Amino acid sequence: MLEKKLNPENLRGSGNKVLTSIIMLLLIIGAFFTGMFVGENSEESKVTEVANQDLGQPEQVDFSVFWKAWNIINEKYVDNEDIEPQDKIWGAISGLASSLGDPYTNFLPPQEAELFAENISGNFGGVGMEIGIRDSILIVIAPLKDTPAERAGIQAGDIILAVDGESTANMSVDESVSVIRGEIGTSVKLTLIREGREGTFDIDVVRDIIKIPTMESELRPDGVFVIRLFNFSAISPNEFRIALRNFINGGSNKLILDLRGNPGGFLEASIDIASWFLPVGKIIVTEDYKNNGEDLIHRSKGYDIFNENLKFVILVDRGSASASEILAGALKEHDVATIVGSKSFGKGSVQELADVTNGASLKVTVAKWLTPNGNSISDGGVKPDVEVEMTIEDFNAGLDPQLEKAVEILLEK
Repeated sequence: MLEKKLNPENLRGSGNKVLTSIIMLLLIIGAFFTGMFVGENSEESKVTEVANQDLGQPEQVDFSVFWKAWNIINEKYVDNEDIEPQDKIWGAISGLASSLGDPYTNFLPPQEAELFAENISGNFGGVGMEIGIRDSILIVIAPLKDTPAERAGIQAGDIILAVDGESTANMSVDESVSVIRGEIGTSVKLTLIREGREGTFDIDVVRDIIKIPTMESELRPDGVFVIRLFNFSAISPNEFRIALRNFINGGSNKLILDLRGNPGGFLEASIDIASWFLPVGKIIVTEDYKNNGEDLIHRSKGYDIFNENLKFVILVDRGSASASEILAGALKEHDVATIVGSKSFGKGSVQELADVTNGASLKVTVAKWLTPNGNSISDGGVKPDVEVEMTIEDFNAGLDPQLEKAVEILLEK
């Protein structure tokens, strides 16, 4: 998950056209609660006309249908006395967000907004895995290193059908996180489907405090130096710099950067790490805002300490997402590194976090990430130069054909 100022994915507090529409909606609803009755009469038409004029879209926006539905529910719904009016407003905004068909644009009522803030703080209670939505299905992007999820055997690509028996159909990512999380020491049952395994199966995971690891490195006996980067946190650039110093001091020119199962993190961390391998000014990634603003191009800082003697392979898989894809895509397209493994996840969008009211927030996709050659990361992720699959049999047997292939490539050069 890449978050430009927070975790993934880049969350800012600015508004946009969608937020403007929501604010107008809330203003109209506020007028309703102060005594203005809007029904099928001339007053409804006047309110709708004023709202449409303020929005600048008189032909396209008609709030009268909203008010008609609101009044029908208030008059006819059998359990109306059990529903708080504010919950209806939250539901209306949630429906507005879901109508966009974007799994990363969601409305966060106060309780969910609070949970989201905890998720991006670095330490939180849970099971330790990054989840996302692909083709409207909740999927594990990657279990985090040395967490309950990894120890329980959850794998990247697992489809989550249910949590404690509750179906995840139509759940947003944030809603799913809220039901998976719980009191530390308690167990949560995940019902999964896994490629290569027949039928559904359950895994019980005991919740714990999750401390997100950053990196580990080693110099192998064959002279290949391996850096395993587990996420792009605020401390990742400094950790990576130390690892590079150890790589250089070890006398090797053969480097593997393992981004498998890395769900992303800070955009700035991926820019800084890419800058060790690129001259100043080289494009690393572009934020494509289409018609909503000027594109933002992120360029190398130009540390560029390596020459053509560097032999470099980057490992990716379907658990590599967001900042991982930005880094791998940039170094691939600038011919710095050979990419080995399987196609990455394809999380290449930019989100902003906008405050709505009363602690509620709207997380909105505002742009798409483009590689230096202009390829959208969301459209298929990063494709390896050398594709090597890791099978269930390999995993269970403790084999790593992707790493073996990367070493083979480096030793042949």
